[in-house]
Amino acid sequence: MAEYRKGSHTVYNIEYHMVWVTKYRYQVLRGEVALRTRELIRQSCLSRDITIIRGSVGKDHVHLLISCPPSLSPSKIIQYLKGRSSRLLQQEFEHLRKKYWGQHLWARGYFCATVGAITEDIVKEYVENQQTDGPEEAFKVDD
Repeated sequence: MAEYRKGSHTVYNIEYHMVWVTKYRYQVLRGEVALRTRELIRQSCLSRDITIIRGSVGKDHVHLLISCPPSLSPSKIIQYLKGRSSRLLQQEFEHLRKKYWGQHLWARGYFCATVGAITEDIVKEYVENQQTDGPEEAFKVDD
């Protein structure tokens, strides 16, 4: 059964599967950069009342299965997550500033699907099996 969340005047269960990639598909999300990306996304989601159900940081992309309030549109969520993480990652890692001199870490587009057309279990399995080995975590980083 779905786990319903509550707002001041709402009860909801809105879940999105979101994927976005680095510009030019450069594989820069490794080591400290990947860990910091995960931490920035967690912080951003927490501040906007977005719950991360599952997530994965690959070498050149990020997968998220999230639950969010009805007041947030998918485009605003992506805009906030990509914008904040790009800005802070480039401030903290000089090699990213040099590689992405135009200040755009992420590619323009993104993928977003609501959970419902396929089951939540299929999405979880897909995110968890993103070519990773090691302990199962709710939000893992590929090396």
